Amino acid sequence: MGRRLVQNITSDYFEATAALHKRNRVMVYVEGYDDIPFWRAIFDEFETPDRQFEISTPARSDLAKGKKVVMQFARQAGRNLILCVDSDFDYLFGELTAQSRTVNHTPYLVQTYTYAIENYLCYPPSLHSVCVRATKRDSHIFDFEEFMSEYSRIIYPAFVWYAYAARIDRPTIFALGDFRNTVKINFINIEDNGEETLAWLSKQVNKRIKMLRTKQAHRLPEVEKFEAYLRERGVRPEETHLYMQGHTLLDNVVSVVVGTVCNALRKIAVGQILGSSRQGLPLNNELSSYNNALSDVDELLKINTGFHSCPLFAKVRADIQRILQE
Repeated sequence: MGRRLVQNITSDYFEATAALHKRNRVMVYVEGYDDIPFWRAIFDEFETPDRQFEISTPARSDLAKGKKVVMQFARQAGRNLILCVDSDFDYLFGELTAQSRTVNHTPYLVQTYTYAIENYLCYPPSLHSVCVRATKRDSHIFDFEEFMSEYSRIIYPAFVWYAYAARIDRPTIFALGDFRNTVKINFINIEDNGEETLAWLSKQVNKRIKMLRTKQAHRLPEVEKFEAYLRERGVRPEETHLYMQGHTLLDNVVSVVVGTVCNALRKIAVGQILGSSRQGLPLNNELSSYNNALSDVDELLKINTGFHSCPLFAKVRADIQRILQE
């Protein structure tokens, strides 16, 4: 039943239904529910009075989701059925694997080019604005761009090993759980812009790399060759955060850093209120008003749209424009 439904859902089908409603309706299939608002915000730019997009998970009787499910519609995709997926490693792998070749050469498919949508949500130049929206305070007490650049340089060797293990389909060499434990952040001192944390992280990464180089000594020439290949594909050490596993970046790094900065900003704001001349009920009302204006950091990160200046996002826009002009 599911297979027949997939085969019957085509771009021509949506073109025909659009003709019935006298408006060009373009269906956009995405991997999951969290992807819908992300891609909706992007396609809003391309809507016109005569063209409407509908962002949805794939139409299947079993409600299955995910990248593999979306890719099942690759042959049926067209001007009225666009597929949007996370790149994972497929953009970086280029022609190296069967899946990466399919993703990179499916004409009506848009990929993130970053590992996933979470890498865009965590785009460093946008994180200060997230803090402002969360705390209603616009004070620059932390340099996110400088921190994330140094963080990326430190974890870059671990990223190369993890990507290499994925490339040769040998996850036991460096499993995702091990990678996550190597690059995650448990604490951060924002007073020194994270220098203490970065020094600790550097030690963790160096220990892991030393162990990998010892246990997998016979793979060192291949890893070095693969690293050169990654650089040719555009990977720069200071931008590793764009290509690492997205949920690891969001859940184990950026949420920790942004949350800590927001807590500091809130303390500053409350301190100023308590230090004001107000007393009694007016003071309590001011504190209540401020606390009621606060927003949840994690929820704001999920809907962050401050990534449009990212160079990789320019590729996303170019792909959408190309598809719509065909």
